[in-house]
Amino acid sequence: MPNKTMNAKRKAVLERIESLQQAIGRAQEYLESGKHARWSGFSPLFVHKLKDGKELPPHKDWVRNVFLPGKEKALKRAEKTVEQLENAEAQSHAAKA
Repeated sequence: MPNKTMNAKRKAVLERIESLQQAIGRAQEYLESGKHARWSGFSPLFVHKLKDGKELPPHKDWVRNVFLPGKEKALKRAEKTVEQLENAEAQSHAAKA
């Protein structure tokens, strides 16, 4: 039973890592070329900024200084969690042997 739970947790964390890597990739592409300016991950919490009736893309400084560091920190935590799950799984296998 604990092994199935461990695999489900590990799978969820690995999916989160994949999602974070995609978000970081999109943010880096946006900073380099302006692609993904309308991506929903960049959407503001409350109100979109408008200029002359057009919605403005996210500010590149915000993406560089707020969005990317937050996602990178979350990615590091998720990778650390996977390591902890693997260590716990290895210890449980060693205890059974």
